[in-house]
Amino acid sequence: MKYQIDVMRVVVFMLLTLALSYSQFSYAQSQEGEPTLKQIIEKPDEKVAVKEEEQKTSAPSKPLGPVDKLDRGVPHNAVAGYFNAVKENDYETAAEYLDLRKLPRGYSQSDGPELARQLKVVLDRALWVDMDTLSTDPKGHTDDGLPSYRDFIGRIDIEDRKLDILLQRVPRGDGVYIWMLSSATVREIPQLYEEYGYGELGEMLYRSLPEFKFLTLQSWQWAILLMLIIGAYGIVFVPTYLLGWLFRRKGTDMAQLWALFFTGPARWLVILVIVRAWLDTIHPSVETRALIRAGTVQTIVVAWVLMRVVDIILGYWNNKLIHNNREHAIVLLRPVATAVKIIIVMVALLVWLDNIGYKVSTLLAGLGIGGLAVALAAQKSLENLIGAATLYMATPVRVGDFCRYGDKLGTVEEIGLRSTRIRTLDRTVVSIPNAEFASMPLENFADREKIRFNSKLHLRYETTPQQLSKIITDIEKLLNEHARVAEEPNIARFVGFGTYSLEINVLAFVMTTDYLEYMEIAEELNMRILEIIDSAEVKLTNPAQELFNTKSS
Repeated sequence: MKYQIDVMRVVVFMLLTLALSYSQFSYAQSQEGEPTLKQIIEKPDEKVAVKEEEQKTSAPSKPLGPVDKLDRGVPHNAVAGYFNAVKENDYETAAEYLDLRKLPRGYSQSDGPELARQLKVVLDRALWVDMDTLSTDPKGHTDDGLPSYRDFIGRIDIEDRKLDILLQRVPRGDGVYIWMLSSATVREIPQLYEEYGYGELGEMLYRSLPEFKFLTLQSWQWAILLMLIIGAYGIVFVPTYLLGWLFRRKGTDMAQLWALFFTGPARWLVILVIVRAWLDTIHPSVETRALIRAGTVQTIVVAWVLMRVVDIILGYWNNKLIHNNREHAIVLLRPVATAVKIIIVMVALLVWLDNIGYKVSTLLAGLGIGGLAVALAAQKSLENLIGAATLYMATPVRVGDFCRYGDKLGTVEEIGLRSTRIRTLDRTVVSIPNAEFASMPLENFADREKIRFNSKLHLRYETTPQQLSKIITDIEKLLNEHARVAEEPNIARFVGFGTYSLEINVLAFVMTTDYLEYMEIAEELNMRILEIIDSAEVKLTNPAQELFNTKSS
């Protein structure tokens, strides 16, 4: 059994390590300077951006550069026009933004639309174009170190070199200069597409399936992703199902928690890792990679794994407390587990916000100030909660125990998270804050295994030594023979001469923890002691009477 527990601990440790490392895993082919999900969401529409730029730069009716039906007068609008055309799948128009004068061998002007489509695929996969960096001047950027007729769009890694994607200012048929994607860039499109294209399977599915786009993925990419998920699920299902079945056979609560762990979050964590390892087969775009780096699904699954681990730890401690006869402390475990789960959710949310591009440090600073204010306001509540934890874990008293708290007596009826309720001897109920109650001197009478019987007998001075000796012997015999009195110490001793009496001290322990039962036994012992004193023809002294007799004489 111990071997099985050790194996399970190793498995959980490995899964937690996998979960934590997976949460930090970044996409293998992400390029430097790629956008975050926040930037993609906030990216303005190119058509709207062009109109806004025109409104900021000049009168609405006047174009930024030379009059051109495709608005290719300035670099910014030329790139925006190309993106708008490919977005509408209008590759005939998109080809008008390419300088097709110097095509690669084997290509002709009629291949312009296909080259425009291939370039769109390459840019989607390999380059995030920041439209704000593109010039709105008909002459382009003059301080970028390039010839005056060229402007820089971005840079793409290809094989062992970096390729600049350029715009070029070229003469139109009527001699007017406009901006187009340079012929040097167009010549590289076939090679770029060979590296960043969809591949044979992607091309086949792209041409076969209806075209639509959802969450940055096209229909053919969704088809491959679905196949990956189904395949990974098929691989993982059998071993996780068998593990769950083996644990359910045991029938214990802990076994049920382990079964839920393996058939739930552990299964989906492994599925995600498998899918992530093969994700290159869908040829994700820049936007898709940003969505992947946001880690929405992985954050949910990792948080799910950690919360299931909290449940397992909760179950383990629950069983341990029951085994150690400390069931009363179980009530404290659930709020602690709930607090840990809330922290897990908050941390997961912060990690997700950081992944999608929000400045979490600013948010944390705000939360820190707010948290300080809340902590100050909740100081007493926190003290009482800590007091409750102390009472539950140290267990000086339990619910149902009769105790002395401070200088008062009562029975504990409830130990809550804020206060402890005590039923007093007057049958009233007192609620004491846990922080205050835990700091009190607490004497727990319920923890006694026996109750002390201690009486002092005051005999008249007329008592003879023979009578005194007989009384002591008979009392000790009574204590030794009584069935409910402990075997020792059971003593009766002549302890001294009082002001008005001879004093005998009687000491024994009654074998009960019930105070009412003790009172019955003590009453019986006192009655028997009175009979012993009476049979010895001895009288108990009355200090008031003795004082009166002394004064009278």
